[in-house]
Amino acid sequence: MFIVIWQFEIAEEKVAAFEAAYGPEGDWARLFRSSPEYRGTELLRDAYVPGSYLTIDRWNSEEAFRAFRKEHDADYETLDRACDSLTQKETRIGAYRA
Repeated sequence: MFIVIWQFEIAEEKVAAFEAAYGPEGDWARLFRSSPEYRGTELLRDAYVPGSYLTIDRWNSEEAFRAFRKEHDADYETLDRACDSLTQKETRIGAYRA
């Protein structure tokens, strides 16, 4: 299993749109589902810090994730640009092997 974790800071007025785009049934998950190697997304909201979120994306392997990125780079970049206005800050926490 290969896991990619991102942290986001979201303005209060953008929370609903952010959750719709980044949640397990959101725009990102729909894009990722084009790969049979994708294993799902979790969206975690910080219990104490308003507007603070983590996403956890799971893939069968690092190779599967890299193949997806190579094959869908244009779609990934288009969606990333479309979602830029939803976040105040985003930080890649890391990519991990389980």
